Parts: sequence; C-alpha cells; structure tokens
Amino acid sequence: MASPNEEETGPSVPVRGRASGVKLVPPVHGRIPVAFVISEDATVIDFAGPWEVFQDVMMSDRGEGTERMPFQLFTVSDKKEIIAASSGLKLVPDYTLETAPVPKIVVVPAQRGSKKIEEWLARTAPATDLVMSVCTGAFVLARAGLLNGKSATTHHLFTDKLSQQFPQVNVERGVRFVDDGRISSSSGLTAGIDLALHVVERYFGRSVAQTTADYMEHHSRDWMV
Repeated sequence: MASPNEEETGPSVPVRGRASGVKLVPPVHGRIPVAFVISEDATVIDFAGPWEVFQDVMMSDRGEGTERMPFQLFTVSDKKEIIAASSGLKLVPDYTLETAPVPKIVVVPAQRGSKKIEEWLARTAPATDLVMSVCTGAFVLARAGLLNGKSATTHHLFTDKLSQQFPQVNVERGVRFVDDGRISSSSGLTAGIDLALHVVERYFGRSVAQTTADYMEHHSRDWMV
C-alpha cells in the first residue's frame, strides 16, 4: 500500500459508511467522465476496485451500446510515461493533467502523488460532482486543501497521522467511508469498492447499485447507508 512514511498501530474494524444524503444528478444524455489520478506506487486495488464498479454499471434505458454504460473512465497523471504501481505493475496513463477531459468524478487512490497533481485537484474539484479518495489517497486530497473543514477517513493505520498532519480535517475512525457531499473518502483498499457503489447509488438509486454489486458478486452490504 502506498502510504505516508511511518505506519501506525492500533486495530480498527471499519463499519458502514456515513452519507451526506445529497443525490447526484446524471446527465440526460452522454456519459459521466471519471478521472482516475495515478502516480508512482499507486495501490492497484484502490483504483481497480472502483474502476470495476463504474465499468459494470449498465442502464438499459439510456440508449444503445456505450450509452448504456453511463461512466466514461480514464487515467490521468502528471506525465505520460510508464508508471510503476504497487508491486511494479506498469501503467501508461491515458492523459496528462494538461490534456485530460474535464471530469465529473475524480478518484484518488493511495499513491506517491506530486505537487502538480495537488494543484490540478485544487483547480478541478470545484467543477466536479464528486472527488473521492481511497485509503491514504486522503493525504493527497488533504495536501490539495480539499479536506479543510470537512470530515474524512483513511486506512485505519493512518487515521491518527492524518489528524496530526492536518488538524483542520475532522478525521472519522471506524467507518467504511465518509460522504461529505462533493468530497468523499474511504478507509483502506476494498473500502473503495463500497464507496464507488455508494456513488452509483447517489446517481442512479439503490436498485442499480445492487444490480452492479450482484454482477460483481460483491456480497458486502457496507455500501448501504
């Protein structure tokens, strides 16, 4: 797992998330662009889990072909060169920060990050429906200033560190994810799947999210809040 410096100790068992109750409105036509921000040491499951969720959503009443797949997914980084994700998985980003389409959702997994990524997030976030972090991706959002005055969570080994480094963030412990309206964060690793399913529910309702979870054979109900 890509993580900030030293790990902490202290067991925690995240439970279901906390929701803002704010619904997201999908476009009547066209797809919802989702940017997955990646850099060196990006934790694979942190972005692959939500990627699988969004790609598996099917809406039979939204036209034909790719129109039935409401989310348009792409990767973006501060360079177009090969990136080594966790355990050396090689990735080539679809876009640089300068060339990426304007996203409505931004997914930030645990990763090394960069100043350019933080600046891009700060510029991009106001025009999005949602920015979501997975695991210690919350530290990237915090460095970008996106968690100031907001509630957030991260991997249970790093909640104390997040609170210490960013006292302006209300760090919540023991939750699967925190939905703070336009900024959401999940705890570690597989929790990103639950947060992504929650985002699907915010757009299209529980039935669509449940159908997606069933297709994935994801039997956890922790995305339901």
